[in-house]
Amino acid sequence: MKKIAFIFALILLWNCKEQPKNNSTETQIAPQAEKVEISYAEGFSITNYDDFKIITVNSPWPNAEKEFTYVLAEKNIQLPDTLQFDQKVIVPIQHIVVTSTTHIPSLESLGQEHTLIGFPHLDYISSEKTRNLIKEGKIEEIGENEHINTEVLLNLHPDVVIGFAVEGGNKTFETVKKSGIPVVYNGDWTETDPLGKAEWIKFFGAFYHQEEKAEQIFNEIEEAYLSAKKLVQHVKKQPTVLAGSMYKDIWYLPYGNSWQAQFIKEAKAHYLYAETTGNGSISAAFESVLDKAQNADYWIAPGSFTSYEQMLNASEHYQEFKAFQEKKIYSFAGIRGETGGVLYYELAPQRPDLVLKDLIKIFHPELLTDYKTTFFKALE
Repeated sequence: MKKIAFIFALILLWNCKEQPKNNSTETQIAPQAEKVEISYAEGFSITNYDDFKIITVNSPWPNAEKEFTYVLAEKNIQLPDTLQFDQKVIVPIQHIVVTSTTHIPSLESLGQEHTLIGFPHLDYISSEKTRNLIKEGKIEEIGENEHINTEVLLNLHPDVVIGFAVEGGNKTFETVKKSGIPVVYNGDWTETDPLGKAEWIKFFGAFYHQEEKAEQIFNEIEEAYLSAKKLVQHVKKQPTVLAGSMYKDIWYLPYGNSWQAQFIKEAKAHYLYAETTGNGSISAAFESVLDKAQNADYWIAPGSFTSYEQMLNASEHYQEFKAFQEKKIYSFAGIRGETGGVLYYELAPQRPDLVLKDLIKIFHPELLTDYKTTFFKALE
């Protein structure tokens, strides 16, 4: 699926020594509890106690049947005997392994990129700041998400491994946990609200005792995003929009309740598949897409294509669409790091304000006359 850029898919991870959960934790130590405010994200919560923190990840992957509880505490802290959890992490952490490029911007924003010591498939990372650390040999290649090199990972001895999963169970991470290295799920990719994804920076802030800084960063992103929304609040004419492209004769498009579709809606445009709901992506026959979207005003995220010539070489049928004929196709696939990583996949989840401004510039250029897009560019 990596060849289908518009699916915006992210992948992979683990499990742990599961103990039965009940409400006893909060009721027995509730007097010292203070919930961290989470305004948009639905997949996690943070509760601070006098000597430790609890992060609950209730949506590690779509339709997960259990939630995961992680205790964050400084060394030598005595935890209550009644406390039930899946993993314990000693904080603040000094060395970390993450498994998704979406985690990189959070580390950098918090000024903690130097704690990153391992990552699967380093070429995917686009950020110059982290790439410099790679060049200096400070970040180890640990294979790929589907085939992580367990031996290399264990030899790094990280304080914690942050990963993600499309479903439960992962032998590699089971091995890591048995070695005594805690593995923690990050479910940022399951969020459908643009600000919900960005709010996961608070998740990372807790591991570094940088909750206040994480909140400040998120508040600035939220303010910028809401300001962008105000630009289009009085827009009446909404252009129609098509997304995606074909792969082996099947057209893949984001669902109407997806993260990417929400941006189109917020930018005051009409996504032609807005009424659909589901996880992953829609699989449709070319004929049905042509019938529904041939006259769409705009076409965004056409797979990995960056030019009209590439599209024609792949399928002459693309030229039957109005957006192709009028040269109104925009892609994020051309903005890449020096080793080929797509910047959108890495940075867009944390900077929804920039994504929204890009789309407003495309759909309503008169509202952002001097703005230069960050991710989306017109096809060559």
